[in-house]
Amino acid sequence: MSVQVYIKEVLGKDLKLSALPKNRLGNLPVYMSEAYQFFHGELYHKELVFAQPKDLENLSILQTEKQFAQLKKTFNSVILLLPQTTAYNRKRLIDKGINFIVPGKQLFLPDLLIDLRESDLKDHNKRKNKTLLPSAQFLIIYHIIHRNEKWQMENYPFKAIAEKTGYTAMAITKAIDNLKEEEVVEVSGEKEKFIRFRLDRAELWNEMIKRKLFVNPVLRTVYIDEKPQKPFMLLANTSALPEYSDINPGRQQFYAIDKGSFYDLLENDKLRDLNEQEGRFGLEVWKYNPLKLVGELPNDMPVVDPLSLYLSLQENTDERIDMALDQIVNKQIW
Repeated sequence: MSVQVYIKEVLGKDLKLSALPKNRLGNLPVYMSEAYQFFHGELYHKELVFAQPKDLENLSILQTEKQFAQLKKTFNSVILLLPQTTAYNRKRLIDKGINFIVPGKQLFLPDLLIDLRESDLKDHNKRKNKTLLPSAQFLIIYHIIHRNEKWQMENYPFKAIAEKTGYTAMAITKAIDNLKEEEVVEVSGEKEKFIRFRLDRAELWNEMIKRKLFVNPVLRTVYIDEKPQKPFMLLANTSALPEYSDINPGRQQFYAIDKGSFYDLLENDKLRDLNEQEGRFGLEVWKYNPLKLVGELPNDMPVVDPLSLYLSLQENTDERIDMALDQIVNKQIW
């Protein structure tokens, strides 16, 4: 997990990192400038410098403490960025009061009065209103919208479902565990495991809506002035509604992209004039891959699947959109 994804997941904030220019290193000794990769970004309107050790295997907390004391003389706030480390080292870093982030494990930023640990996040998730994992939601939607095709999820073991949907075997197991926990499916078999949905498709959809288990598939929406040539993207939002309803398309053109492809574009600087307010194209970053859901749907245009589209717009207050969403449910569920 990248630090940007982790920050978004636990704090709901977008963090953009870029390499720190060498002229910002000030009078740091050469050995220190070569011991770390330096990045800078902004969080809560505060500029932060991230220092990632190049030699993680021989990380010395005592040496790190001395080096960070020197780094703080050059920068106001410095954060140690560790792709991985032991729980013991994390405890020692806390004892020393050193800002650090281990993506997916812990975020300790005393300079910003933030201390989030893996256990805290699990407790936080338990306290939240329960919703499906995006991967579990993907499986339900796939099952409903592909009801007339030869390939049916209930006829294949976990491994085949993973291959068909593009998820890893571990991710599919976790998704099905989530569905089983919510009493959506039953699992049978020993060496090869199969699932069976407890309700028929219409009842299943209505039950998930009633229990508010579905999540909005859109993680975030950004705007760009130039659409990347790759990867291929599907029309979304009000740009996709005309394919499933009588509504006319909106002026703004929206596309959907899975979060993995989005972060690849972001890291390779392929998104020009990216911002949160306006642009020629709206780019919806999805929690699951929209392309994997529409492979065999008989649409005239390259649009996202109807049920995810419904879930992405269900909180919209526009009466015309509400009418269009009703048409989607009537056509796709019954």
